[in-house]
Amino acid sequence: MIPQHLRSLFWDTNLENFDPAAYPVYTIERVLEHGNEEAVAWLRRTFSEEQILDVLRTDRHLSPRSANFWALLFGLPAHHVAALHGEL
Repeated sequence: MIPQHLRSLFWDTNLENFDPAAYPVYTIERVLEHGNEEAVAWLRRTFSEEQILDVLRTDRHLSPRSANFWALLFGLPAHHVAALHGEL
C-alpha cells in the first residue's frame, strides 16, 4: 500500500488496487525521480538496497539529473547506470 503522503507521486495509478511489491521497478523509479526525503525513507524501508540498485542499473526512465544524483549517493559508477548511457 502506498502511504497517503506519497500518493501524489503516483498520479496516474489506481492506488486502491496497487501493490508496490508487485511492481517494484515502477515504484522505485517513480520515487527516485519525483520523491522527497520522506518518500525515499519509505522506499528504503519497503525495498532492499539491491532492488534499488538494480533499478539504477537497468531502468532508463530516470532523468540524467536524478540518475546521476542516485549514482553518487549509492556509490554506483556512472557507467553502471542505465539512464546515463544508451547501452550497457
